[in-house]
Amino acid sequence: MKSTVRGVKRGLATALAASSLLLGFTAPASATPAGGEADRTGDHAMGSQIRKHEGGDQKIAITATDIGVQATVAGIDVSGHQGNVNWSYYWGQGKRFAYVKATEGTSYRNPYFAQQYNGSYNVGMIRGAYHFALPDRSSGATQANFFASNGGGWSRDGRTLPGVADLEYNPYGSTCYGKSKTSMAAWIRDFANTYRARTSRDAVFYTSTSWWSQCVGTAQAFASTNPLWVARYSSSVGTLPYNWGVWTFWQYTSTPLDQNHFNGAYDRLQALANG
Repeated sequence: MKSTVRGVKRGLATALAASSLLLGFTAPASATPAGGEADRTGDHAMGSQIRKHEGGDQKIAITATDIGVQATVAGIDVSGHQGNVNWSYYWGQGKRFAYVKATEGTSYRNPYFAQQYNGSYNVGMIRGAYHFALPDRSSGATQANFFASNGGGWSRDGRTLPGVADLEYNPYGSTCYGKSKTSMAAWIRDFANTYRARTSRDAVFYTSTSWWSQCVGTAQAFASTNPLWVARYSSSVGTLPYNWGVWTFWQYTSTPLDQNHFNGAYDRLQALANG
């Protein structure tokens, strides 16, 4: 009987491993990341809080024609939750860019960052890094420096995109991190100015229209300097946050993982990478 149970367990493990490969994931060498299990409790993926508060996620396929633009480029974003990623699989699925979570606040670093960031680059993708902002923990400058020093830098190699500030609902408390719209705008400006001073690039802002309206509103305009990455899990982008007339990236689903469109043809994506 024991041998039968062991055989069933081995069969289940094999099936699970095979299904992971089909989705483009490979099992990590160890169940516990290099940073320790405690680190994972502070790992919030891009859009995780937007989906929690706004819902609406669905598996949809959207073409450039559907959304009324001339061309788009397909891409994905990943975090520590994906572990080691089978980048060849996603290249074969037509994904041509990837953003990888590097940091959160001033204490979390993605233990799979090197495999994800370098792996996407090596397979041929244009890649970039993102930072999950926690504006109540430290200043914008402090977090921008932490990000830039831990994977969020930039180089003019034609294949590295500017870093992203992930600005969304507070995973730990009040929606706007206890800040007024004016103080939140000031925090974001502090992050943006510091990141530009460190890298020479303007950070991309990832957010949802609802969160931005609640927490920043019209307190300050960023559209002239910072490209917009909007999250909306629907068949249309919808209304954009204050003062942005165009979106640069759109995260439209998280099934089976976060999927995105770049607004433009491939040469425009290269131009953004080149600065």
